[in-house]
Amino acid sequence: MSHPDELLRVEGIRKTFPGVVALDSVDFDLRRGEVHVLLGENGAGKSTLIKMLSGAYRPDAGRVLVGGQEVRIHGAQDAERLGIATIYQEFNLVPDLTVAENIFLGRQPRRFGLVDRKKMESDAAELLERVGVTTPPHTKVRELGIARLQMVEIAKALSLDARVLVMDEPTAVLTSEEVDKLFRIVRALREDGVGVVFITHHLEEIAALGDRVTVLRDGRSVGQVPASASEDELVRLMVGRDIDQQYPRRAAETGTALLSVTGLTREGVFRDVGFEVRAGEVVGIAGLVGAGRTEVVRAVFGADHYDTGSVRVAGATLPRHDVSAAMAAGIGLVPEDRKGQGLLLDASVEENLGLVTLRSATRAGLVDRAAQHTAAARIAGQLGVRMAGLGQRVRTLSGGNQQKVVIGKWLLAEVKVLILDEPTRGIDVGAKVEIYELINELTAAGHAVLMVSSDLPEVLGMSDRVLVMAEGRIAGELTADEATQDAVMALAVGAARPSGPAIGEDDEQDEEGVEGSRGH
Repeated sequence: MSHPDELLRVEGIRKTFPGVVALDSVDFDLRRGEVHVLLGENGAGKSTLIKMLSGAYRPDAGRVLVGGQEVRIHGAQDAERLGIATIYQEFNLVPDLTVAENIFLGRQPRRFGLVDRKKMESDAAELLERVGVTTPPHTKVRELGIARLQMVEIAKALSLDARVLVMDEPTAVLTSEEVDKLFRIVRALREDGVGVVFITHHLEEIAALGDRVTVLRDGRSVGQVPASASEDELVRLMVGRDIDQQYPRRAAETGTALLSVTGLTREGVFRDVGFEVRAGEVVGIAGLVGAGRTEVVRAVFGADHYDTGSVRVAGATLPRHDVSAAMAAGIGLVPEDRKGQGLLLDASVEENLGLVTLRSATRAGLVDRAAQHTAAARIAGQLGVRMAGLGQRVRTLSGGNQQKVVIGKWLLAEVKVLILDEPTRGIDVGAKVEIYELINELTAAGHAVLMVSSDLPEVLGMSDRVLVMAEGRIAGELTADEATQDAVMALAVGAARPSGPAIGEDDEQDEEGVEGSRGH
């Protein structure tokens, strides 16, 4: 029986793709003035369901009701007409247009047959004020950071007078302060009677913002619970089993230094950075937004240049800015932007897994395709990549499975040192634990892991030592026993280390934009 405030309902939705049942008899409903969290592992069917609501996909069976009436959503215009707006992880904005032009794209107000730019910018300014953004409407979108892009997308949805707002992982790349601001806006929308479908992997966000939770697993809706449900219950529904340890680090016997970095400096970015990572060890790097973590590991890998200093692998010094030399020496990098830098999205799983070993598998200009296929099948099976087959395009995999493919190509290359930059961003709790177990296997086999993460509990839970960066320098080093959230943050903001003298610069550093303080 439908609720009197029901805005949206899907009943018995089924959707298949070649070789894959994406959704199977899924039920879901949304009420006026509520935040309904859609939860599930990568590949559970969440993205497919919201693409049904936005008109990108059409169901093979089942029905969608809006305001109690069955509807057909054949495209974005149908969704807009029904009051449904969707904000995807990859923003749907045109970089070279202004904020106002993006908000009213295709719907610009006109006067005497011409675009009424003054009214458009005035209306845009009102919408931006509503979402707490002071950016001038004539600003080009390419000049905005991630958080403001998110707010422009919300303003665009409000311009459509949306009654249903679907938000796909809106907090994935936001800082703690930006998340708080987003939550204030969502709560205000809820007060205005807007129904919000909220997709997140951060379980602590559910109780803070949600009203109800529907859990998908393997394309089916397996339960609906109040947002006050415990994290243990949510995880059990998501993965179909209990997860005893969220961060199952098993310390391995450490050996000699496999990676040694000395005096690494790049003017204006980082300076005098030095550290070692030994065989069998996980070293984590924590710090504030802009501390230079990603820039350092990219320089170590040879992807970016540095001015002075040295990088040694197993005692051998690497030439600067030479990715091929770094790879030949046994360094692998899993970048923070897996889609833009770690994968060929339109290539197959097999082709992506073989990228690093392609040269070694080539003889007289010919690739040993049988050997590459066998190796790809072995590593995909070892990592548990969920796919229709090795020929499936990587673009169509879930985020967690894409990340496994990025890591898998380096496992095939048998790297000595694996650098992981944001290894579990946008990945569900079940896939995270699988990646953590993989890290354990690597270190147990004598490899070294250097991990950059904005998820501070992840750094604390999976590192044997933690390096804390502040303003481009190593502000301090903590053992696993010393590394608490307070100790890390004290170093990250240049405060005194709890057990010793002040470390870092005398300049005060604003805590705005501290990463990893959300406690996911």
